[in-house]
Amino acid sequence: MAAILCENCSGWYHYTQVNQPVDISCMLFLIMLGKVSLNLFILRVKQKNVKISFMGYFCVSLALLDFALLMNIAFIFYFEDFALWGVRFTKYHICLFTQIISLTYGILHYPVYLVAVLDYYVSIAQTSQPPKRGQRLFYIVVVVFLWILGFSCILKVPAISEELEIQKHFSLYQCPSYASMQSYSVSFAMLLLMGMALLSCWKDVVMMLLSVRVISFAGQPVLMFLYSSDDNTCCRRQLLPRLLICFLGTWAPFVLLQIIVLSLGAQIPAYMEMNVPWLYFINSFLIAVVYWCRCHDVELTEETWSTDPFVSWKFCFTPFNNENTEPAEKPGTVIVIC
Repeated sequence: MAAILCENCSGWYHYTQVNQPVDISCMLFLIMLGKVSLNLFILRVKQKNVKISFMGYFCVSLALLDFALLMNIAFIFYFEDFALWGVRFTKYHICLFTQIISLTYGILHYPVYLVAVLDYYVSIAQTSQPPKRGQRLFYIVVVVFLWILGFSCILKVPAISEELEIQKHFSLYQCPSYASMQSYSVSFAMLLLMGMALLSCWKDVVMMLLSVRVISFAGQPVLMFLYSSDDNTCCRRQLLPRLLICFLGTWAPFVLLQIIVLSLGAQIPAYMEMNVPWLYFINSFLIAVVYWCRCHDVELTEETWSTDPFVSWKFCFTPFNNENTEPAEKPGTVIVIC
């Protein structure tokens, strides 16, 4: 086991050299094919009528970059040894390109999540939206800047450049896989925060889950929760269990997966770890954090609720009253649908 420190990029990477029973190029092709298919599936099934955001544009750019890497791997794997514009490409370059992508993905977790949370923190309480054309252009510029910064950081670090040069002497059945500690620390921090939140309001969560009912609204089955409320003002203590239920109701499998990965100490290669489903999982968590921090500033408008393409946060804030639903059994209860 060896480790490389990217001093200028704030990232630790661990890799293991393993003799592969089959050609590593074929394995990388199959892995990237599965990842690209998953990215496209998530981008297709997500809600389309959502506000534009930095994270949405970054997810699209990540899917495009994964697709470009897949095409490069397929092209080199098919032709095996060829020259293009005076440069000779062999199967060694499949491993090289994958390692560069892995290292770049690994150092972008912190910057991407920081920009995303700042974007939501500023825009979540805006009463007027800026022109969409200018907003799109701004997001595109920021996304391109982050990718350029990431690739420049990786390619200009002497320690990493020397290590990539050493890989030329590896056989076709060896290709070190890099795992980023940034993703590990983000997962640990998320689980820690969710654990602390559950401990602080577990009674409210249990009460809401025990009162859950399934009703039909607008032709779709929805969950109805009955909870006691003294007033309708925004209270972070009352809001927290609703945010937790809405978040875990959608992303519970991902939370369980993170618990298993951290418990086993598994190191997932960075080129697999950063994917579109993972980014939308983080996106929902960041939105929940911003909603909780700025609950007093949230504007109760339909455009506010169209921020997340996978989780509906609307009924975490406003009581739901509908003449077509049955009234609450006890006086003083409020109906909330998540």
